[in-house]
Amino acid sequence: MKIAIIVPMEIEAAYYRDNFHSETKEMFGSTEFEHFSVNGNDIYLGLSGIGKVQAAMNLSSLLSNVDIDLIFMTGSAGSMDKNIHKEDLILPTSFTYHDAHNTAAGNYVEGQIPQEPAEFKLDSDARDKFKTYLKQKGIDYKEGLIVTGDSFIASEKQKEEIKKNFANALGVEMEGAAFAQVAYHFNKPLIAMRAISDNGDENADEDFDTFVKKVGAKAAKLISEYVEEIN
Repeated sequence: MKIAIIVPMEIEAAYYRDNFHSETKEMFGSTEFEHFSVNGNDIYLGLSGIGKVQAAMNLSSLLSNVDIDLIFMTGSAGSMDKNIHKEDLILPTSFTYHDAHNTAAGNYVEGQIPQEPAEFKLDSDARDKFKTYLKQKGIDYKEGLIVTGDSFIASEKQKEEIKKNFANALGVEMEGAAFAQVAYHFNKPLIAMRAISDNGDENADEDFDTFVKKVGAKAAKLISEYVEEIN
């Protein structure tokens, strides 16, 4: 299999290098992808960059050049639910854009880009297999909606504005819906895993720096071990 593992930031990518040893490096678009061979699988590790445009651009560049079989997107997110806490793992069932407001443009709902699905759902056999793996390992995780936008959410006021339209959102981040939209159009299975790094409130900037390394390492360990077992 050809498997893409894409994370927003270098500090998150570094943990994968503790498990894999790069063989080659290649530029696709504006992003350098490292190539690893693991248990007969070809792994492409790259940075998405931060934000929707960077994420969509760099994933599209890879998928336009390599026939990827499975995409893993990992990284951090802020909590949008009182029952979701720092270091919790979220396995999103779907993504949408919290900063897309197009209801006046036609028969659309909040979060929907015109002529695109209302939500980008991540249903796939590959995702089901990964869920089984997590359960076998005794890994606790939550499932649900993650919302995406180009702003770092760092106040209760911002959270409340988002909750008005997406009351069931578990987390908020800056790349996921763009990844899901690209995967949807390329017809590729996407497994997303976000680890909560902050509560999306006034302490978010301080908490993010503290926790992103810890949650990044947690996600990387799970993904790396899973990839090593895929035949």
